Amino acid sequence: MFETDPVCHMQVMPETAAARYDYKGKTYYFCNPRCLERFKANPEQFLGPAKLETRDSKSRISNVIYTCPMHPEVRQTGPGACPKCGMALEPEMAILEEETNPELTDMTRRFWIAAGLSVPVFTLGMSETLPVVQLILATPAVIWAGWPLFQRAWASLVNRSPNMFTLIGMGTATAYLYSTIALFLPSPPGSSQRPGGQGEGPNSLPVYFEAAAVITALVLLGQVLELRARSRTGAAIKSLLGLAPKTARRLLPNGSEEDVSLDQVHIGDRLRIRPGEKIPVDGVVVEGQSSINESMITGEPIPVEKTAGDRVIGGTINETGALIVRADRVGKDTLLAQIVAMVSQAQRSRAPIQRLADVVSGYFVPAVVVVAIITFIVWRSAGPEPRFSHGLLNAVAVLIIACPCALGLATPMSIMVAVGHGAAAGVLIQNAEALEVMEKVDTLVVDKTGTLTEGKPVVAAIVSAPGFSESEVVRLAASIEQGSEHPLAGAIMRAAAERNIAAIAPRGFRSITGKGVAGEIEGRRVILGNMKAFEEDAIDLESLRDRADRLREQGQTVMFLAVDGKLAGAIGVADPIKTSTAEAIRALRGDGLRIVMVTGDSRTTANVVAGRLGIDEVMAEVLPQDKGQTVKRLQKEGRIVAMAGDGINDAPALAQANVGIAMGTGTDIAMQSAGITLIKGDLRGIVRVRALSRATMRNIRQNLFLAFVYNTLGIPIAAGVLYPVFGLLLSPMIASAAMTFSSVSVITNALRLRKIRL
Repeated sequence: MFETDPVCHMQVMPETAAARYDYKGKTYYFCNPRCLERFKANPEQFLGPAKLETRDSKSRISNVIYTCPMHPEVRQTGPGACPKCGMALEPEMAILEEETNPELTDMTRRFWIAAGLSVPVFTLGMSETLPVVQLILATPAVIWAGWPLFQRAWASLVNRSPNMFTLIGMGTATAYLYSTIALFLPSPPGSSQRPGGQGEGPNSLPVYFEAAAVITALVLLGQVLELRARSRTGAAIKSLLGLAPKTARRLLPNGSEEDVSLDQVHIGDRLRIRPGEKIPVDGVVVEGQSSINESMITGEPIPVEKTAGDRVIGGTINETGALIVRADRVGKDTLLAQIVAMVSQAQRSRAPIQRLADVVSGYFVPAVVVVAIITFIVWRSAGPEPRFSHGLLNAVAVLIIACPCALGLATPMSIMVAVGHGAAAGVLIQNAEALEVMEKVDTLVVDKTGTLTEGKPVVAAIVSAPGFSESEVVRLAASIEQGSEHPLAGAIMRAAAERNIAAIAPRGFRSITGKGVAGEIEGRRVILGNMKAFEEDAIDLESLRDRADRLREQGQTVMFLAVDGKLAGAIGVADPIKTSTAEAIRALRGDGLRIVMVTGDSRTTANVVAGRLGIDEVMAEVLPQDKGQTVKRLQKEGRIVAMAGDGINDAPALAQANVGIAMGTGTDIAMQSAGITLIKGDLRGIVRVRALSRATMRNIRQNLFLAFVYNTLGIPIAAGVLYPVFGLLLSPMIASAAMTFSSVSVITNALRLRKIRL
């Protein structure tokens, strides 16, 4: 008998399960230890109220966390409605295997039933015949089909959070209840005629069952159209989820191979990747050579050549040769999983411009209710006959047309589409505020190493002082750099390996921030660093100063080596400028950005790089803590500053900037400090995100304009201000159709962002 692993939902037999665990009196079986660890960390995450449901003989997770696009702080297990705005919740993390939206299915069924019942009710209502039949048909259309609308309206009152469903519930309930009571009353409170001068029906009081039924059907239609449109806003993130293959081909110790589920791949496993297959996890090439198409992750269409020692990204496509890859990151730790998580979180973040809509919405619904009451009183007391009927219909029309849904959707829909579109182009936006501010940025501060340059320096020159050989300089430098994570340290270590020079473990290693490293090797005190470090120790550099200056003029970074206080040599390291940097700098300058290069490197080297790229403002030999001060100084000048960097030493400046931009090829702490990450580490991504920011903010302003103008014009017309001059009244049914159109038009406008070329 098979059991189901509660974490990955693989079928396992108890006698062959990799692990078992007793929880709350029940035994659970696991296909691998990793699933057991995840279960122990948070059992309730996998044992929520909605566990598993079977679809096409396959199990899938249904205890997913759902949230509201307009109120991301609202989170619950399983689908439902937002207690604040009444909107249908959606998965916090997109679900690739979800074939149908339960909310959409339910609303569609209710709409078709309401529509089918509304047609005869509308026909009878227009001819004012058979009011009892109208009641019989309208009751299931309004009460059963429209029940979710009334539930949300009631929830809004209980939670003291009036919203669009408050107005819809009040409007349809008023029309239906009044008509039901009027059907059995002997005399009208106002007049026996309906508005428009139509004759009496078979009863003495006019009834409006057709208005209640048709409004319910139209509101349900609006919900169906809105849910369908909203599902398209998550298309980008679902396409990302679809990149990862479902299985991997694992090499076993005995030389055989097996196909396993991706959940069963562990760190250290060796995987065979055949031509045309997707790479299942992040890892390192152990054997083979091939071209990898990384465009789905980085946005760059040109395949990248990979050989032994190169890193590969899960979800990318192996185009030509066969590879054997060692898994380094699996599951939620892969770059693809992190991208999906980051995009999902960013889509729920709120842009500052949303505050305007929030403030307006807070006062909007109560104000509309007041306007509806005033409308009824004015028509009831001073309007033409039939006064009561006119007052009732116009008040209902005001309630229905004033739906604030379009206003609430204006910002979050645009943000969701834009963030997903940016991710597909290799630009990760971590919060909506960064996207909003990006269009206002007028100054870009850039680090040099790893940002303008490749960040993979190579040793280009080795100079030894009298009494020391080149191999001795390399050996001591590589030994002292073993404990350093600086990119220049990697270059020296590689140079030693190429020369078959063995490094020695240092004692008392210490890193001197912004200056170099020091320690003891074979009983000798060794220092490797820049001129500042040597000036502090009063070590004479005169014998190598001229040679060092010539190396800097060639764009090399020079590090000096001292042994027991005596100059031993110098190492020149060259960091090639990225091939895309010059094009990116030209585009950014053409876009009106002021570009400032800030680096801890020497002034001579920095000026060489800046000269090649056409950067006029250079700040060199800057300590890490001073980079943040540089950003702050520019901000005090009234500048809106973006900072682009890739290292740990850039984190303070990235956090200080109005918008921090991290290179995806850099350190994790840099990416955590930034609001935007360029996956490829290509500065042309800044050009893309600037274009996306402008388009998104323009789109949001269009949405807000549509929502404000719609309500500004719609409410007075629904109240009847045009009646004295043009004799024009707005039917509640037309108001309902207009309300539906306003919400769908805002979402449709937001979806246009998917077509923006980046």
